[in-house]
Formats: sequence, C-alpha cells, structure tokens
Amino acid sequence: MSTALWAQRRGLRVVICDPNPAGSGTTFGPACTIATYACVPINSPSVITSLPSLLFSKDSPLILNYWHAIKNSRWMLSFLANCRSSRVDAIGSGLGALLGHANAGLDPLIADIEAEDLMVNEDCLYVWSTQKGFEGAAQGNDLRRRQGVAMQEVGPAEVRALEPALQMPIYRGLRFQGTRFVLHPQKLVERMQRQFVKNGGATITAAVQSVDPGSTGVTVKLGDGSTLTAGHFVVAAGAHSKSIKGAGVEVLPLGVERGYNVTYANHRAKLTRPVGWAEAGFYATPMELGLRIAGTVELDNLNAPPNPDRLAYLRRRATQMFGYLDGPSDEWLGYRPTMPDALPVIGPSHVSGRIIHAFGHQHIGLTLGGITGQIVSDMVRGQQPQLDVSALSGSRFRSA
Repeated sequence: MSTALWAQRRGLRVVICDPNPAGSGTTFGPACTIATYACVPINSPSVITSLPSLLFSKDSPLILNYWHAIKNSRWMLSFLANCRSSRVDAIGSGLGALLGHANAGLDPLIADIEAEDLMVNEDCLYVWSTQKGFEGAAQGNDLRRRQGVAMQEVGPAEVRALEPALQMPIYRGLRFQGTRFVLHPQKLVERMQRQFVKNGGATITAAVQSVDPGSTGVTVKLGDGSTLTAGHFVVAAGAHSKSIKGAGVEVLPLGVERGYNVTYANHRAKLTRPVGWAEAGFYATPMELGLRIAGTVELDNLNAPPNPDRLAYLRRRATQMFGYLDGPSDEWLGYRPTMPDALPVIGPSHVSGRIIHAFGHQHIGLTLGGITGQIVSDMVRGQQPQLDVSALSGSRFRSA
C-alpha cells in the first residue's frame, strides 16, 4: 500500500491486485513498533552457539519443523552462513542505511492520510532478564551504536519506574529514544486504502497468478482468469511473492518466519510503551485492541496449520511478564517474508526491468514500507533513488 501511495505521489496511475481486505494480512498482527533501531538482524553468531537450547528448550522463542528444515536445507545453511560476525556487520550496515530513512518514507504518508492519531511518540524499551543474555547481545548493541541508534542503557530500578507492571526478573534494559508505535496497524492501512481510492487508484480483489513482461509493458494474469496490462509490475506480496509465476521470484530463496500474537483486551493500561523481552523473543505493546503479546519465530511451511504450542508459549510467558491476565481475547498467526541474509529484495527482476521486487522485510515491514515504496516509485519512473540499493537486488543470490 505504501508503494501505491508513493507511486501516486509521483504522478503514476496505479492498480492494486489483492484478494484480501486492506491491512488484514501480516500487517494486522505485528508488535506495532516503528523500529528504526532494528539494524541487528536475526542472524547472529549467538544463534550458532545457542542453537541446542534454542531448538530443544520448551522456553525457546524459536521453533523449527525438522522436516521443513531438511526440505529447505539450502536456505537453512545460507542463514547459518550469514550468522558470521563479518556478515552480521555488513547486514546491519545495510539495514541501518534503510532504517535511517524510514521516517522520511513514512511521515509524508501519515500526513496525507491524517493518521497522526494512530501514532504514539514514546521511547521503546528492550529488557534482558539475565546477565548472560545481556552480555550475549553486546555485539548487536555495539552494532546499533555504530549505526547511530539513539539509545540509553537503563538499570532494573529505572525500567520498573518506567513500567511498574513488569514482574519478570530485570537485569538491564535499553531505552530506544525518539521512537514511536502504531495503535492499530490495520486502521492505518485502511486509511491508506481510502486515500489511494480518493487519489484515483483502482483495486482488483483477485490474486495475481502470473506475469508476462514484454517490450512495452507487463501482462498480468489474475486468479479469476482475467488479465490486465501495465507499464510496470511491482511484486510486494510479502511471503506470498513466490506464488506469482514469471516474476523471477521463483529462483530466489524467499523463506517465511511464522509469528504469533495473543491480545488481552482488558489490559492495555499495563504499559505506556512497547516493551521487548529479549530472552522470551517477543514484544508487549499497549494498542487500541488491548495488550498485544507478539513475536517468536517458527520456521515451517507457509501453509502449515497454526501451532497451538506457540500460542501456549506466549500465554505462559505473558503471565511471567505481568502476572495473571484474563483472556486472551484474540490469537493470531502471520507470515514474515525473510531472506537468509535478513535483507529485503528491492530492485528490478532479472526477468525484466519492468518487474520490480519489493519483499523480504522480515520483522520490519511496517517500519520500512514507506521508504521502500519511495525507492520503488523512483525506479518505476526511471529516476535514481535517494539511496543506493543495488546491494539489495535479487541478483545477489543468483551470483552467489
């Protein structure tokens, strides 16, 4: 949706093809943070050293379907190869460059749709319960400092003064300064959709089945059997991007991290800001719908059924974090599109320059949607984007 609005801002005519209501997909269920500090990739050297406990502990924020891992061994091995310190620094620099422009890509859209009431300007907290956990994150936190992230280390007393409802052990915390969060991400996207229509945009409620680029345009075949022709086609279907045949995504190692949330309608007042619990692998966020507990990583097939153990894990950990909570009122599963190097794919397809890729933003799609849309719109117009994103092209995997 951000790409569509930026394209309209650039004077382009736009059609969105989406079988689902605006904001009802993965955008519905995140932790709602505008995470401009999130330059530390999920890949890290600590993943390798702590792999046994991550895979076998009942309190692990990571769970792996072993059959899925065997079938996707190339993705798994590439992911682990990107956990080397040198690669983590390079990936963090790439993410940091994008994140440094995230607000510039998002703020004009928020102003256009008059959604300031959905944004809360409040520093985010990230908390460690153990000395071992905090010291294990030293490399990542140093990476944040080198990327210019504004943050302040805080002790247990300061954390509890900021958020008295927290009941889990607290060893240390980081306060990410100048951050904000969204009260209701689906409402944000719905307002974008209304603005898109107001600007003259058209929406077709059908999935894209395949694309066929030519010298003058791209023929798009929809799931209902109809076709349309456009000058350019942007693949921005998240974890489902690979299902679009002919777009060049089939040859790319697009994976999926399945994430869950539970939302307690009666407990929004527990917090004043998002609080991430490092060892538990989730955020607690006070949003319009209630207190949302969102996160963890499940590596499994995109179409696998929801895992009740993941929801039970979040409920159990939420009780450790806050004590007794009634509910939950809602449970949810979503799909984060993730490349094995944790960087998005942004740029022309190897199939045709008329097809532009814009997917793979893993945990930070809400944060990077605006700047990605701005970059992609510049590419469609044949203009040089304000950021050099050549390193984010899908060709990085074809040449590997």
